[in-house]
Amino acid sequence: MWVWSKLSAVKWADAWEERFYGNPNSVISEIKGGKTVRVEVYCESESKATEIKDLFGGSVRELKSRNWVAMSAPKVEPLMIRDRLVISQVEVAPDAYPGKEVIVVPPEMAFGTGDHPTTATCLRNLVDLSSKLETGWSLLDLGTGSGVLAMAGKLLGAGVVTAFDYDGKAVEVANLNLERNGVPGIDLFEGDVFTWENTKRYEVVVANLFSTVLLEALPLISKWIVPRGHLILSGILAEQWPAIGEKAEECGFECLGEKVIGKWVTASFLSS
Repeated sequence: MWVWSKLSAVKWADAWEERFYGNPNSVISEIKGGKTVRVEVYCESESKATEIKDLFGGSVRELKSRNWVAMSAPKVEPLMIRDRLVISQVEVAPDAYPGKEVIVVPPEMAFGTGDHPTTATCLRNLVDLSSKLETGWSLLDLGTGSGVLAMAGKLLGAGVVTAFDYDGKAVEVANLNLERNGVPGIDLFEGDVFTWENTKRYEVVVANLFSTVLLEALPLISKWIVPRGHLILSGILAEQWPAIGEKAEECGFECLGEKVIGKWVTASFLSS
């Protein structure tokens, strides 16, 4: 067995949790003193561990004795999203889930597997919205990560789908996932929400970003959405939600509701 590890400031612990959520062999431990965390991912092969190192830095070492705590973690079952989507970490038989769209996102690739509370709630909102919109609706996915939200939108009937991420490695992983799932027609690229030159408006915008980014990005997002368009915001810690809700209202968005799961908030809005 091999393990990838990296030390990080404790303020980034939530980001690491979200990134590796769904991988049963990931461990985040606080270092004595409370200012640093150690992030570890246990892998069956050196190549898998090295792949994570190439994405995030850190180090890789071989374990001479197995870590039975990590090895005994339960197998993660496929995530069922309403009656429309199945998010699986492993390949499944073509007829395993009749009538449902299956998206495969392996945990080894990092950038989320789709079952973190923020992503899963976004997926549920997308399913609910898709039943109310005419086929061919447009979707903008800000901070696409693994690409799971963009793929879900396309499979749920979106016509134009634009997705980008500030992290070039995330875009590489998302492209691999698009190929793995055979989902065409998504405009996917590396980009910065603050420098992106865009003249289009979308019927649905999903932004699964950290609150500090959302606060600055909301005025821009308001220019990228059609009147009475739908906005889904996530990646928000509960204590940061009041500030996000207030800023969204300032930018002309009407809050339709929020969902709190653990320490995370996902909210839906309607543009003016």
